[in-house]
Amino acid sequence: MTQEPISLHPLAEIFGFPPDNFSPRASRYRKNKLCPYHNKVPSCTKDKANAPLGVCSIYSGEEMAITCPIRFRQDWLIAEDAAAFFFPEPQQWTSLTEVRINDANGKSAGNIDIVLVAYDDHGHVVDFGSLEVQAVYISGNIRQPFEFYLEDPEKRHNMDWSGHSNYPRPDYLSSSRKRLAPQLIYKGGILNAWGKKMAVALHSGFYHTLPQLPEVEPAAANLAWFIYDLEHETAQNVYQLVHSKTVYTQFKPALDRLTTPEPGPIEDFVEYLQGKLDERLEEHNAPDAPTLADILEV
Repeated sequence: MTQEPISLHPLAEIFGFPPDNFSPRASRYRKNKLCPYHNKVPSCTKDKANAPLGVCSIYSGEEMAITCPIRFRQDWLIAEDAAAFFFPEPQQWTSLTEVRINDANGKSAGNIDIVLVAYDDHGHVVDFGSLEVQAVYISGNIRQPFEFYLEDPEKRHNMDWSGHSNYPRPDYLSSSRKRLAPQLIYKGGILNAWGKKMAVALHSGFYHTLPQLPEVEPAAANLAWFIYDLEHETAQNVYQLVHSKTVYTQFKPALDRLTTPEPGPIEDFVEYLQGKLDERLEEHNAPDAPTLADILEV
């Protein structure tokens, strides 16, 4: 398999801005380690609160990969898109973040990233839906180039990091198997049993690594996949989150497709087993190495 090409350096957005944006606003966000995407507090808190890893997205070949879930909150586009799927218009709704959900035994099944709550004129809950936000894990070391850049942004915005070991890359496989699939199994299983709709927000690069999901008409869907991209706005030298596509599915078929691996040819596995068996038999049939006593007797 041909390895994906890498950029000179992996940093696409730092504290909300491209590394070559030196506007007063971008400089202020870098200096004060602020987050422009509706974090719980003004500061970036990713990884460490006292030393935040303010990388919102990285380069992945010629594309970008969103590595921080808070990055998806720009203009709350994801909430607006999900609400249109969950609720009929007109409907009053609001969003709640990090909402714990329990199973029948009162044990936590995890926190839902965002719960959209529809309410009536008296403030009573009339419906709700869950929105999971899935950024991508990183393999390699992203903190080293991040800290190196921050030491002198104007001189290092175009630094060449390609020769360093542990060059950071998006780890889509771990992101889907260790994060996305378990979330859908545990939290999604409860919500599906309750008959509630769910949505997943992720960027297009991540979605394209998933197996092809069986699609249905929007009216028949109870799980929607909202796919986003980052588009560069030249005038202000910033990236804007844009909705590129929605894929409508049913919960059970989509989960089955996501968690069931596609088998390769059994012949390939048998050939691999044969090779291992041949090695084992050769080891058993090999002549015994001479001992020290044998050598001394010669």
